Amino acid sequence: MEQSKTNQFNVLAEKPVGSLLMQYAIPAIVAMAASSVYNIIDGIFIGQGVGAEAIMGLALTGPLMSLTAAFGAMVGVGAATLMSVKLGQKDYGTAQKILGNVVIMNLTLGIVLGLLLLVFINPILRFFGASDVTLPYARNFMSIILVGNVVTHMYLGLNALLRSTNRPQKAMCATIGTVVLNCILAPIFIFVLGWGIRGAATATIMAQMIMLTWQLRLFSNKDELIHLNRSIIKLDVKIVKESLLVGLPQFLINLCACLVAAMMTRSLTTYGGDMAVGAFGICNRFILFIVMVVIGLNQGMQPIAGYNFGARRYDRVLGVLNKALIFGSVITLTGFVIGVFFPTPFVSVFAKDSPQLIKMSAHALSCMVMMFPIVGIQIVSTAFFQSIGYAPKSIFLSLTRQLIFLVPAIFILPHLYADPLEGLWHAAPVADGLASVLAITLLVLQVKKFKKQMQAPVENMHTPL
Repeated sequence: MEQSKTNQFNVLAEKPVGSLLMQYAIPAIVAMAASSVYNIIDGIFIGQGVGAEAIMGLALTGPLMSLTAAFGAMVGVGAATLMSVKLGQKDYGTAQKILGNVVIMNLTLGIVLGLLLLVFINPILRFFGASDVTLPYARNFMSIILVGNVVTHMYLGLNALLRSTNRPQKAMCATIGTVVLNCILAPIFIFVLGWGIRGAATATIMAQMIMLTWQLRLFSNKDELIHLNRSIIKLDVKIVKESLLVGLPQFLINLCACLVAAMMTRSLTTYGGDMAVGAFGICNRFILFIVMVVIGLNQGMQPIAGYNFGARRYDRVLGVLNKALIFGSVITLTGFVIGVFFPTPFVSVFAKDSPQLIKMSAHALSCMVMMFPIVGIQIVSTAFFQSIGYAPKSIFLSLTRQLIFLVPAIFILPHLYADPLEGLWHAAPVADGLASVLAITLLVLQVKKFKKQMQAPVENMHTPL
C-alpha cells in the first residue's frame, strides 16, 4: 500500500520533461489566468458599479495586498519547494510534517498580521498616497480583506502544497472554483445588495473560504501519502526555518513590491494626482495578468525542478528550465504586443465615462510593457533558483530588480523628462531591462556549473537541502 502511494511521485523522474511540464504547468497557468481574469472583472464590477473614484481607491490597496501576500508566499512557496525536494529525496516522513507546519504557520501569521494591519489601516493607506477622496474606498475594501486574511493565507498555502504533492489539477480546480464563486457573488453583493466596494472584498473572502473547506477535505484523505492527522500538527523548528529560508525570496519579492508600489503611488499622487494613480492601477491589472500566467508556468516547473534536483537528475533539471524559459518568453512577448498595439480597448472597460483616464491609462500601459519581450527570462530565472533551493541567488535577483534598479528609476527619471509623469511611466521598463540582463548572466553561469556536475562522480554531487 505504501509503495503504491510513493509511486505517484516517480513520474517526476521518469516522464519526458516537456510533457511533464505541460501536465503541471497548464493547470497552474489556467488557474493563475483565471484568478487574474477575475482581478480584471472585479475591477470592471467596481468601475461600473461604484465609479472611477473607487477604481482610484482600489489602486491604493495594491501595496498593502503585496505586503499580506509576502508573508503568505514565504510560508506557502517555501514549504511547497521544500516538499518537492524532500519527496525527491524520498524523505516522506519530513514531507508529511511539512504539511502540519504549513497549517500552523498560516494560522498564526494570518491572524496576527491581519489584526495588526487592521489597527493601523488609516495611517498605512495615507502613507501609500490616499487622499480624502480615495481613502474611504481603499479602507472599506481592505478592512474586509484583512479580517479574512487568515483564510487567504490558508487557502494559498494549501494550494501550493497540492501542486507539490502531485495534484496540480486539484490546485487548478481550487483556483478556478474561487474565481467562479467570486464572479457569482461579487455582482450580487455590489449591484443587488448595494454593498459597493465592500461587496467585492466580501465576495473574495467568501469564495476562498468555501474552497479552503474543499482543500482541507482533500488533505484529510488518509489514502494519500501526504495527509493531515493530529500527529503532524506541531511545530518543527528545523522545518519552519528551512521553509522560511526557501520562501524568503518570494517574501522579499512581495515586500519589495509593496515598498515600490507605495513609492510609485506617492510619486504619482505628487505629479499626476488621483487620476494618475487610477491609471497605474488599471495598467497593473493587465501586467499582473501576464506576470501571473508566467508564475503559473513557474509553479508547474517548481515540483519538477525541485524533485529532480533532490534526486540529482541534473539533466532533467536543465531540460525543464530550458522549456520554461521558452514558454515564459512567449507569454511576455504576447503581453508586449497587446500592451503596445492594443492598449485602449483593454483600459476602456474600466472607465467608460472618463475619457481622460482612458487616454492616460492607454499611454501608460504602452510604456510600462516595453521590456516585456525579455522579462519572461527574468521571472523564470528567479523562480528556478528558488525551486532548487538556491535562495541567495533568487533573493539577489529579486532585490536587484525592485530595489537597486526600480527605486532609483522612480526617483531619478521624473527629473529627466519635461513631464515628470512620463518618467514614472518609463521607470518599470528601465528596471525590467537591467534586471533581465543580470538574470541571463547568472543563469548562464549556473547552467555551466550544472553541466560540470553532470560529468562529476555521483559521490561529489550534493544538494543544499
